[in-house]
Amino acid sequence: MLDKLFNKLSSKKDSKYIEINNTPNNYVIIGASAAGINAAKVLRKLNPKFSITVISKDDRIYSRCMLHHVISDHRSVESINFVDSDFMEKNNILWIKNKTVKSIDTDNKVVKLDKEDIVYDKLLIATGAKSFVPPIKNIKEGNNIYSLRDIEDVYNIKEKIKNSKKVAIIGAGLIGIDALTSLLDMGTLEVSLIYPNDYILDLQLDEYSAKVYESKFIENGAKLYPSLPVNQIVLDDNKNVKGVELGDNSIVECDLLIVATGVRPNTEIVANTNIEDNRGIVINEKCETTVEDVYAAGDVVGKNAIWPLAVKQGIVAAYNMAGFERILDDEFTFKNSMNFVGIPTVSLGIAIPPDGTYDVITRCDKDGYKKFVIKDNVITGFIAQGDISYTGPITYLIKHKVVIPNLKERVFDIGYADFFSMKENGEFEYNIN
Repeated sequence: MLDKLFNKLSSKKDSKYIEINNTPNNYVIIGASAAGINAAKVLRKLNPKFSITVISKDDRIYSRCMLHHVISDHRSVESINFVDSDFMEKNNILWIKNKTVKSIDTDNKVVKLDKEDIVYDKLLIATGAKSFVPPIKNIKEGNNIYSLRDIEDVYNIKEKIKNSKKVAIIGAGLIGIDALTSLLDMGTLEVSLIYPNDYILDLQLDEYSAKVYESKFIENGAKLYPSLPVNQIVLDDNKNVKGVELGDNSIVECDLLIVATGVRPNTEIVANTNIEDNRGIVINEKCETTVEDVYAAGDVVGKNAIWPLAVKQGIVAAYNMAGFERILDDEFTFKNSMNFVGIPTVSLGIAIPPDGTYDVITRCDKDGYKKFVIKDNVITGFIAQGDISYTGPITYLIKHKVVIPNLKERVFDIGYADFFSMKENGEFEYNIN
């Protein structure tokens, strides 16, 4: 995927630049996930003489989206590495691992670690996000209470599960449901899911599509506790978790608790700098921050966290760091795809209309469920569950707010012929304005 995107963004101008620019430049990247690694890869392709340093708090490269598969042993830690194991060596990148950046001195262009300073000419902050732990009584004091964000979380959970019988999960977003499905797959645990909303995945799905999943989870042995807040975490005399007290004073018993209540951008290192932080590092369309020669990409910028956008931000940042102007022309974050218990689902745009001025059209048949949200002959949201074909064109229509005459009457009948025509040379092109 990256190679195709790189080739698309590259040009003859880039090749010429690589030939004439023989002056080494010092590039430092903080973070070794989707944005940081893809930025490093592009920088090395642009110039073999760049000095590139990657700093990460982990000693491995891995996809956080796949961590739950390691819990259930469907994958190993090595198999969720999304680059070659010798990526750093092969690309002549200095990797400072197991290190946490303490602060950044943007005046002197220095990244400060515990006992050393790293000087940069251009800096990319790709520090991602951390788990958000809500202010619930005893949640920070208790033992055997974990988030699911880093590989260390996985190691801790896997070790505890060996002697666990009842696991509870607080939170029913994507991370919570990932954890739920992996634990259910193990077949040896009583798993409870606790969430304050009326149904799971309420940022991605509507009630119908969520209930389809809920029914399957219950069928597979899960215990669901919707629409109830958490009063406190119940601990024993040794501060080991023994249950979760809900808003109705009932207690869900557990000896292991996973907290999956969202994430917050890792922006602590920009404190006391002029880098603007507004619930995430503020960037422009070139992924530049408010300080010259400092860029940011990925979850740390605080947008809806999806992998493809983090990758694209990393690539765009790398080009601009290297002196090639590139614009982030796609910030469409309202796209989620999932496949739990064998049921694929795609959610696009604003799938839950904010008011009564929208038309909602649904269809449920043997192939699955589809829902269109329409306003002024424009598709604003879409859910497909079961049969998820044709989501590519629908994504285009939502992103570009394409007006389609009489859309409400023919939304299930629109096809490729409505949007494509053939040029005289035989090429296809969009025939919409």
